[in-house]
Amino acid sequence: MQSLASWVSNAKQKAIEALIKPAKLLTVRKMGCLGLVAGLWFFALNTQAATGSWSSQVPSVMVAMSDRTSSSQAITPPAGVSLRNAVLSRIQWRFESPPGTPVHAWLCHPERCVALSGMRGSTTALSGMLASAPLYFRFTLQPGQRPVRVQGLQVIVNYQ
Repeated sequence: MQSLASWVSNAKQKAIEALIKPAKLLTVRKMGCLGLVAGLWFFALNTQAATGSWSSQVPSVMVAMSDRTSSSQAITPPAGVSLRNAVLSRIQWRFESPPGTPVHAWLCHPERCVALSGMRGSTTALSGMLASAPLYFRFTLQPGQRPVRVQGLQVIVNYQ
């Protein structure tokens, strides 16, 4: 027959093992689930196109007529930015015209132009278009308006 002290010791050991075993299983299950989630996340990152952004500015533009557009230089990504199969997502723009001299402005991609609502803002209207294509600003004056120099032409291009 077992002594009382031996029985208590065995019971204590079994109780501790009963508590530890489910905790170990739970940890293994959590790690398995975390491993699965991490694997799926890694797979999704590798199959999705790279996302990123670039910014650029171009020289000022003299806008002299209301019936003819004046275009900026082409706005292209800096050297070293790889845009293979990337598409545009959001573009932020900025330009400055002298106070009290409004201009009509567009941001253009070779496939289409988007009218700009003001001297700064953002648009998703060119989303899905090829991100490696050059962009450019276009400007016209209101009829009878004197020529103006539009400067500070900048864009931040987000792509995926």
